[in-house]
Amino acid sequence: MSRDSKDIQPSASDAEVAAFLRQVAATPARRPGGRGRLIFAMDATASREPTWDRACEIQAAMFAETRDLGGLEVQLAWYRGFREFEASPWCADASDLLGRMTRVTCAGGLTQVARVLRHAEAEAGRDRVNALVFVGDCMEESRDELAEIAGRLGLLGVPAFFFQEGRDPLAEQTFRELARLSGGAWCPFDSRSPELLRDLLSAVAVFATGGRPALEAFGRRRGGAVRQLTHQLGKG
Repeated sequence: MSRDSKDIQPSASDAEVAAFLRQVAATPARRPGGRGRLIFAMDATASREPTWDRACEIQAAMFAETRDLGGLEVQLAWYRGFREFEASPWCADASDLLGRMTRVTCAGGLTQVARVLRHAEAEAGRDRVNALVFVGDCMEESRDELAEIAGRLGLLGVPAFFFQEGRDPLAEQTFRELARLSGGAWCPFDSRSPELLRDLLSAVAVFATGGRPALEAFGRRRGGAVRQLTHQLGKG
């Protein structure tokens, strides 16, 4: 990702979306065949409550877009409150995952991004994990500790894709670096851009399931921001 300084904006600019898609296109493609496996991790602290329901709706699109590519398995992970962290079984059905998400309520607490990254590392040690997606808005932990774990994820071939709600500058700087170290990408969003978040989450899921050819076909169908991928694939 570009590290050039920018004025803080409330949502993703065209340049930031293009940079995110470039990083997705540059991620090493998985071998075709079998289901894609993606960890969908979310900050469920109190600041995220206004957009939690919207995220519940968006996740169903990931399954819909990958159904014809062999399918997708998603594990939901989330944290909230006083060191409360949970991870679901692997789900191959959107309604199963949605049911689990709708039972979660947000609660105040500090961030636990390190636990998310360590969990992804442990899961990758047990079986293949094609990608980690994290949705959050802030970071209150040691950047050095997080960077070390993100680097290990990169060595394991687990790219982490960070979707940042809002533009907290410390979180942005940290999430950009963690994405870079893991081989993933970062992109901001806000409550006014749910379609963008849906499309970019679906793009990651499609890539995790079918690699670059599937991602290129998805871009042709969907158009808009995702269409930019077709112009970046050859440069990745």
